[in-house]
Amino acid sequence: MVAVVDDDDSFRAALQRLLRSAGFTVRSFASAEEFLASGQLNETGCLITDIRMPGMSGLDLQAKLNADHCPIPTILVTAHGDEKMRLQAMRGGAVKFLAKRFDDAILLESVRTALKS
Repeated sequence: MVAVVDDDDSFRAALQRLLRSAGFTVRSFASAEEFLASGQLNETGCLITDIRMPGMSGLDLQAKLNADHCPIPTILVTAHGDEKMRLQAMRGGAVKFLAKRFDDAILLESVRTALKS
């Protein structure tokens, strides 16, 4: 299962449609806290999360999962990324760091790679 965590309803819905059209099972969450409380961590084979969200950020979520020894392959997306943020994400084990308005094919290939790891 692919989990999508993003506070932007329309972006979350678009990602869900894209992933489902490619044959993936998808669940979406409006916040990192909602994802953590969902009981879906063990079923999640890949996590796609926005970096900037109210409450816990995508980087905070990645760090919490790592600290809890729950290594879920993660793709971080952002509309406001910089090199420091990208390095932090990659050092935390991110599969990919994408700027929003990314190519759908790149995201889908990243998800396939994440699910194989």
